[in-house]
Amino acid sequence: MGLLVTGIGLYVVAPSVLSVLDAWPSLGDVRPWWFAVVAVLQLTSFLCLWLLLRIAFGGGRLFDIAASQLAGGAAGKVVPGGPATGGVVQGGMLIRSGYPPRQVGAVLSATGLLSTGVLLSLPVLVVPAILLGPPLARQLQLGLVFSLVLSVVIVAIGLALLHWDGLVRVVARVIGRAVHLVRRKSDPAAVAAAFVGERDKVAAAFAGRWLRSLASAAGNRMIDYAALVASLHAVGATARPSLVLLAYVVSLALAMIPITPGGLGFVEAGLTTLLVLAGISTDQAVVGTLLYRLASFWAPIPVGALAWAWWRVRRFGFRRAVTSP
Repeated sequence: MGLLVTGIGLYVVAPSVLSVLDAWPSLGDVRPWWFAVVAVLQLTSFLCLWLLLRIAFGGGRLFDIAASQLAGGAAGKVVPGGPATGGVVQGGMLIRSGYPPRQVGAVLSATGLLSTGVLLSLPVLVVPAILLGPPLARQLQLGLVFSLVLSVVIVAIGLALLHWDGLVRVVARVIGRAVHLVRRKSDPAAVAAAFVGERDKVAAAFAGRWLRSLASAAGNRMIDYAALVASLHAVGATARPSLVLLAYVVSLALAMIPITPGGLGFVEAGLTTLLVLAGISTDQAVVGTLLYRLASFWAPIPVGALAWAWWRVRRFGFRRAVTSP
């Protein structure tokens, strides 16, 4: 049933994927050094995620953490199930690398909650940025500064939520009431209690390392956003960074749809549409999306396969060669 649903989903989104891939020849008009800029930004985003995992584990070999994340991410992009499938692959590699299974489960859960919390905070910050942003701020060069400022704000909000219990309870009650307005059957008190429980889980997992953890989580998201900004700037697009951030947040939400691996097709369609609504021409939106997705979606697939193979050889190949008669 899962394969059937995935097949139907890919059939529905195939026109969106093909329209983006048809823009491949237009990449020849992009200056070569922009490819390096986007690749470096994407690699830095991954590095922040690896550091976040290493902080949660309290140490460990960065190679094992990076290889497991790359392989898990690649699996989530090609196998139905998305992040769930990727988490199984990542967790299995970490356990076979010597990490206790219970710790692996707790760390992946805590880092997932923290990353999701950063993602959910972005819409709250985007709306004021859109309403209060200067009307002349339409140059995407400001996007890098914009991402840096938002990273600082995210870290400050995260520290406040992890440190002040009173603020957490107030936010939890607001969230509970908001959910109740959408879903009348939900209990506001139960939603608030669940929110506080998840916050306590994250706070316990990163106790004593809150600043580094929040900085790594914010860096992972905002540097990825900077890669999208650089991709659009490379094709000569002009738009307000806040509107591009809104399109980026929606694309991340679309990537969580488990119908197609990694949200393939849904992300391309949603991102290009929102970028056009942000004032970018259709051709620039399509080529910019293609450049960004090459770095964030397509390139990590073979890199993840190579990382898994390298990890496999280092962990088991040499040992078997030595112990074999």
